[in-house]
Amino acid sequence: MDDKVFNIIEKMYSEMTIQLKEINNKLDKKADKSDIVRIENDFNPKVEALLDGYKQLSEGQGEMKNQLQDLNSKISNQEVEITVLRGSKQAAR
Repeated sequence: MDDKVFNIIEKMYSEMTIQLKEINNKLDKKADKSDIVRIENDFNPKVEALLDGYKQLSEGQGEMKNQLQDLNSKISNQEVEITVLRGSKQAAR
């Protein structure tokens, strides 16, 4: 009976040792604080550059929208002038 208990305990110890080794390997593969800081330092300038580019594109689109509005108002004014000129031309006949 004692041999069976000893064998079971030995088997449990062996399995626990294997599982602890696996857990330690997984923990070793995870990033630590220095890795996180390094990654942040590497990516922070790149992200800021992307955001600056987005801001410039957004501002450029705003300028283009304003220019389109100006052009649309000029076209509307010219259509009114053309209508007035056609009306006065027909009245002169």
